[in-house]
Amino acid sequence: MTSSPDSRPGARPETPAPKALRQRLAELRGPAVPPLPLDARALAALAANPGCHRRALLDGAGVDKAALARALGAPSAFGQSQFAFMRGHSFEARVKADGGAELARLLHERLADGSEPPAPGAVTAPDLTAAGPEGRTARTALALREATAAGGWAVLDHPMLALPVAGTPAYLEPDAIVVRPGGEWTVVEIKSFPMIDGSADAAKVGAAARQAAVYALALEAVAGHTEGATVRSQALLVCPKDFSNLPTAALVDLRKQRATTRRQLTRLTTVEDIAAALPDGTSFDVCRPAGELTEALDAVPAAYAPECLAACELAFHCRATARAGGSVQALGRGVRGELGGLTTVGSVLAAARGEHGDAADPTVAALRRAATLRAEALAGAVR
Repeated sequence: MTSSPDSRPGARPETPAPKALRQRLAELRGPAVPPLPLDARALAALAANPGCHRRALLDGAGVDKAALARALGAPSAFGQSQFAFMRGHSFEARVKADGGAELARLLHERLADGSEPPAPGAVTAPDLTAAGPEGRTARTALALREATAAGGWAVLDHPMLALPVAGTPAYLEPDAIVVRPGGEWTVVEIKSFPMIDGSADAAKVGAAARQAAVYALALEAVAGHTEGATVRSQALLVCPKDFSNLPTAALVDLRKQRATTRRQLTRLTTVEDIAAALPDGTSFDVCRPAGELTEALDAVPAAYAPECLAACELAFHCRATARAGGSVQALGRGVRGELGGLTTVGSVLAAARGEHGDAADPTVAALRRAATLRAEALAGAVR
């Protein structure tokens, strides 16, 4: 799956985080450790697990979670294989080989709104070259305004956007943005997983939608300062068709993901509150002994779920902790939600045996009924 250099959120690039917060986050990282910038993939993962204070704090502080996992002795295999990475970039290059005309054609085809298709040579591709992320962000905003004012088709290849996260600038780089006549802007996600008979793997599409929602939120800030501009509530997902290397596309609704991501990013402003609740001297500096790092992590509540294995570098450590404590979170969010106030495997088994819990509690009653049925089934099997 191809992935462009994502970015992260930043209040405006020129808006610094409050000094006290910057200092506190620097103490958490380690005095000589530079912050690891957030990217759209990380922000999408945060939105998918909004209850995890541990990830919110570590990402907000710019802690390198992969290095932290290695220091704890629980390295994660999270990430793309080199083969998938190369295949993704090859597919993206093919899709964009004509200066973006193919992306404009695919979007027009999927919209099927009766408008005029882009004429040959009518799609412009603005030059977004500039110095540094701030310069590229400003150049992207200017190109979007100019393309909207021109009233034609334009495709911005790897633009750079800024989004505010916990008071610090995060820079995001979507695969592309298509500007249509009339001023509508559409986020484009180019992925290398196949779309077979018009549909693709639901989990991968969901991940792409969450990532595109982050880009759409950042794009809204630019549209708000551009006359006549709107951000489409759907992203254009471009994938290989069936088992070929030819591109096909689908429109993916972003409304739910945008709302969830916006809510989670608002919660990220509480990173200061999470940090303030930690004991003095808490640090995630990987130069510290593993025992101290484990103690520091244990001081921050986590919300582990099996889905974290595909989205977070600390997943193996959190899974081991959840299993060691007998937490039902290790069984998945669905199971955790069904069990209500029973948060450990031991308490669940005790409730099923009638040793714990209120019989009037529907969850406890269901567990005891299930235990009775299981005992009857086993007894029948013995006969």
